[in-house]
Amino acid sequence: MKARHKRFVFVAIGLVAVGGAAVLALDALRSNISYFFSPSQVLAQEAPKDRVFRLGGLVEKGSLQRQGDGLTVQFLVTDLAKSVKVVYSGILPDLFKEGQGVVTKGRLGADGLFYADEVLAKHDEAYMPPEVAKTLKTDHIKGVIQMTQETTR
Repeated sequence: MKARHKRFVFVAIGLVAVGGAAVLALDALRSNISYFFSPSQVLAQEAPKDRVFRLGGLVEKGSLQRQGDGLTVQFLVTDLAKSVKVVYSGILPDLFKEGQGVVTKGRLGADGLFYADEVLAKHDEAYMPPEVAKTLKTDHIKGVIQMTQETTR
């Protein structure tokens, strides 16, 4: 085999190896992505039913219920227009409380409940995740418009 052919084979093997590594890396990234949805989007069935995603909003006041085992809690996450019931089993963050911003990560069950694997609470008085702030603002405006339309009928 000539030197030129050896170089060609070496370059071809290198390209195949780099391509294979790129495919594996992209597949790993795609499987670890979790998109953010608001309660209004979840109830409008925009969220995936078979994949992990993030649900964010405010913990609705008066909705926190602790189960007998001491670890399982249920609460409502709202975007001021709609609410989704969340079930979480584990230790809640110290800053978790009703009326505060929260982002949960988990899956939507067939029963319509959101089963969270992870709960993140805001870390100070001025902070709210940008996605939550934008969603709350947008959905609050939609809720006001909808209420105005209902009262004018």
